[in-house]
Formats: sequence, structure tokens, C-alpha cells
Amino acid sequence: MGKLTSKTVESIAKAATPGKTNDGDGLYFQVSKSGGTSWIFRYKLDGRSREMGLGPFPAVTLSQARQLAADQRKLLASGSDPLATRDAAKEAKREAERQAAARRTTFEDLAREYQQAHGGSWSEKWRKGWLRKLELYAFPTMGKLSADIISTEHVLAALQPIWVTKTRTADEIRGQIEQILDAAKARRLREGDNPARWRGHLDNLLSKAEKKKARQRQHFPALQWKDTPKLISTLANIDTRDAIATRLLILTGARYHMIQHAQWSEFDLETGTWALPAERMKMRKPFVIPLSPPVVEMLNIMNTTHSIYLFPGQGKNGVMHGNAIRNLLHKLGYADITRHGFRSTFRDWANECTNYPREVCELALAHDERDQTEAAYSRSDLLEKRRALMAEWAKFCTSKK
Repeated sequence: MGKLTSKTVESIAKAATPGKTNDGDGLYFQVSKSGGTSWIFRYKLDGRSREMGLGPFPAVTLSQARQLAADQRKLLASGSDPLATRDAAKEAKREAERQAAARRTTFEDLAREYQQAHGGSWSEKWRKGWLRKLELYAFPTMGKLSADIISTEHVLAALQPIWVTKTRTADEIRGQIEQILDAAKARRLREGDNPARWRGHLDNLLSKAEKKKARQRQHFPALQWKDTPKLISTLANIDTRDAIATRLLILTGARYHMIQHAQWSEFDLETGTWALPAERMKMRKPFVIPLSPPVVEMLNIMNTTHSIYLFPGQGKNGVMHGNAIRNLLHKLGYADITRHGFRSTFRDWANECTNYPREVCELALAHDERDQTEAAYSRSDLLEKRRALMAEWAKFCTSKK
């Protein structure tokens, strides 16, 4: 058969007989088994036959198909692969659309999306405070900017006015900006280094001394470490959820919100570990807490609940109330200490009664003071050293002395 004509193409399409009709120079008119009609360009590259669709008929006419086939032959003559060229063009178009979408998505949009994605386990107070800090100090300078154009200068413009007067708040905002921009990079809405990164970047531009002072937390009223065994003994004789939660708080050195929202799926009692996901940690990094034998024994005994939570209750999200432990301590006559103060109690005991390195003791409280290089070489996050430390702490707390 010679060259196709518009009339023969229409006849072939009307007959709907599956097959391919050659127009010459690699162009074919194809009728599929389902009756669909389209244009195909056949060619060889490196000895291999390939087929490239040129579009459906009648949307693409015979003359248009011939022109498209001629374009592909020109590419072949220049040494290019028509399919690869087309795929590259599609990718370039998608990239252009992505960049256009990135320019339409502002930092404020990304912040709210981040809060929506990660804030499910946060308390209502924390959710509001997390966003409020950004509204006050970050959105005025970068809220309307797209993530791909936010630079170190924009971050400094938000942080420098409050770095000396409100250092802790400024550092928390820096961490939030870093998280949001990391998430934007994961979504390919920006490229390059994170301008809010501290180590090796902002630590060269903002006062380290102020940050160090900010990390020295206010002193929460804390129990004397020598009095801990007495309290643990008292709690062990109280068969309530709140008493068990308090013992877990003391024996693990965890923060209260970690205890409040603890889920059974996070615990491996066979290996003695409690693995917390990044979204439940203050620094938004996953963290594993080693469980001492007394803690494992306590959890094995209580593992009878049908809830996903260790301590279900009537509070928000179906967990124990935020003041449950504090109310229990008040009833027991410990009105002058706080839940957070137990972390100081543990730290004081570790200082006075053990010889563990500072980094092990700090990491036991999820305070990672190592630089990036040190952390990279400590792939286990000193888990076994922390396990030994927490075992000694539990042994002391459960002693009769």
C-alpha cells in the first residue's frame, strides 16, 4: 500500500480492524483491539526498534501526524532519541509547574500545613503557642515569601531583634523555621542548605553565649534525690493509673507529655526499649529510651488495657488529664515539687552518685549536646550506656534505703 490519504485513513478507522497501516518513513496508523485509533512513529536506535505515540485520530490529522514524524526524524538525524527528548520535555514542564506552585505557596501556608500534619498529638496549648510564636516573630518578615527564596538574611531578620532579650523564644522559633523549611525541601519546594540550621551556620552569626544561657532551663521545684526511694515506695503501694504513670515518669526521666500520650505500640518489652517518633519529641527527632528491669516488670503487669494508650482517660485525645500526676503529688503531700522537676532530681543523682560522662547523662534526658560529627559516629545514641545508667537509677529508686 502506498501513502495514506485522508480518505483511506477515515475508511480504516471506520472499519475498526485491529492492526497498523504504514504511511512510510516510520509513520503508522494504528487501530487497537478496542477500536481506538492513533498515530505511531517507529524507529531504530542502537539496533533496537522503538515505538512512539504521536496522538489519537482524529484529534491529530494525517498532515499533522506526518509533520510530527518528520520532527522525530530530524531528532534521530541529530543523534537524539525522540522518546528521551519527549520525556525530558515533559519533566521540564512538570518542574516548571512545580516551581510555579512553590512560588504560590507561602511560608505561612507551609507553617500551617506543618502544624496540621504533625500537631495531632500536641496539646491544644502547645498547638496554639507553636503557631503564635511564628505569627508574632516570623510571619512579619517571611510569612508571605515562598520557601524557595527564603535566605539566611530573612531568618536573621526574624531572630536578631529578640535574640538577646528573648533568646529561648528566638531559638524555639529558629527550630520551627528549620523544621518547616526541611519539610518544604522534602516536598521539593526548595533546594540547598537550610538557612535556619544552627550548627555550622547560624552559630557563626548569632551569639552562642546567649543560646547557652537560654538552654539553662529555669529551676523547677524538684525532689531531693535522696528522697526518691521513699516516694517510689509510696507510689508502688498505690494501684492506680496515675501512680504508675508517676513511677514511669521518674524512672525514665521522660517529659510529662511523653508519658501522657505514650502508646503501647511504642514499647518493646522484650528488648526493653521505648521508641518515640519525631513528632512526639520536643526537638522533633526520634528518640529511644532504654527501659530498666523494674520498668519492664511494671509495664508487663499493667498490660491489660484495650486502649492504644498506656494511660487512657477523659482528657483531650482520650488520654489522662494534664494535671493527673500533679494532683496525685499534692494528695501525697508533695505540693512543693513539679513533674518536670524529677528530671533535675535524676540529673543531680547522676552528678553526685555516678561517674557517667556528661554526654550520657544529658542524652538520657534527650539533651543531645554533641555536634553533628560526634552524633554521626554515635549511631546508637549511646543506648547501651544509657541503659546501664537508667538501670542504676531504677535500682537506687527502688531500694529500701
